[in-house]
Amino acid sequence: MRKLDFHCHIYPAKIAEKARQSTGTFYGVECGDCTGLAEDLLKRCDEAGIETCVVHSVATKPEQVDSINAFLLRVSRENPGRLIPFGTVHQDTQDMAGVVNWLCENGFKGVKLHPDIQGVALNDPRLMPLYEACRGKLMVLFHAGDDRYSYSNPAEIIPVLEAFPDVTFIGAHLCGYHVWSEAVPVMSKRFGNLYVDCSSSSFAMGKEKFRAYIEAYGYDRVLFGSDYPMWDPRIESAVLESLDLPQKALEDIFWNNAARLLNLK
Repeated sequence: MRKLDFHCHIYPAKIAEKARQSTGTFYGVECGDCTGLAEDLLKRCDEAGIETCVVHSVATKPEQVDSINAFLLRVSRENPGRLIPFGTVHQDTQDMAGVVNWLCENGFKGVKLHPDIQGVALNDPRLMPLYEACRGKLMVLFHAGDDRYSYSNPAEIIPVLEAFPDVTFIGAHLCGYHVWSEAVPVMSKRFGNLYVDCSSSSFAMGKEKFRAYIEAYGYDRVLFGSDYPMWDPRIESAVLESLDLPQKALEDIFWNNAARLLNLK
């Protein structure tokens, strides 16, 4: 069975430890021994039988956008076929269309937004030019859900999905981090342009609920994700395989759905 991890963060060596620790502190999660380096991610994925990863990082200031995207481009070119980059933008980026065009010209498949860390609601007017620029060009992967903020809960997500039906959106963490019981019944109503990844979810619930939430979205709408370096792809892969899902469902979640979105063979 082929496997792809749709949700991985990687960092340059000089900031990897700081970035890893600050994210863990932000969420109150112990990150274990994952380093946040591309070589560590690939080693763990090799051991889990994961052949490809979607990688991204988050700009907390507009002046970080270009350097982060350049880093992701370099590392993905050093690992062709293994790492697929999703770029970053910031809500105060002045030329959203220019960034999107640069990403497209350099083979990026999407952009990643982290509303909680970036401090912006998904339906903030400053992000509308980004969504407009992504039409027919890039997917948008976004962190979704938090019980401390309302940047990426259903009230902020739904207007964007409805306003941009021709943009493919991917709601991370089953589209409801720590607000799953409220978010999943609403967000699983088959928005035609919404997929979800299952990263950073299983740790907070038992297997029965994890499986039920996956089934609510439908096997054809769920993507495997580990949220490395928060979690180890080897462990997260094993958890998904332990749910006793039909073989076809596992094949769809681990590979087929992602391959369709990314145009992989």
